[in-house]
Amino acid sequence: MNEFLDHYGWWVLALVLVGAEMIAPGYFLLWIGIAAGFMGLVTLVFPDLSALPQAVIFGGLAIGTCYGYWKYLRPLAERRNDQPLLNRRGQRMIGRHVLVCEAIVNGRGKVAVGDGEWLAEGPDLPVGSEVEVVAVNGTTFTVRAVP
Repeated sequence: MNEFLDHYGWWVLALVLVGAEMIAPGYFLLWIGIAAGFMGLVTLVFPDLSALPQAVIFGGLAIGTCYGYWKYLRPLAERRNDQPLLNRRGQRMIGRHVLVCEAIVNGRGKVAVGDGEWLAEGPDLPVGSEVEVVAVNGTTFTVRAVP
């Protein structure tokens, strides 16, 4: 009866961790949950394993699965992304030409982007000047005059 609870206990832990990953995604709990699932298989094959070897093996599996994700799977996912700047709107603006909507005085002003305005740093320019976005620092564009 004890071996029945041991491997099922690991599988329940695996399901709880994978379920927690669905609630708070980040790919961290998923891999520890996978390690717990592997431990369920280990304790099924070796039912007489005591708690200490189980903990050591689980620790090794958890570290191994997390390392495997960071080393091999994460870079693959990042390379496959067809829109790497999707959530970085400012970075998408680099190279675009925009108009100064609030004069740049003493190196600071505002530029119009669509129906919004962004802070801008660059050479002193009057309203209506066309500038190119060359860099982004937080919510501030670094711009240069377009000849």
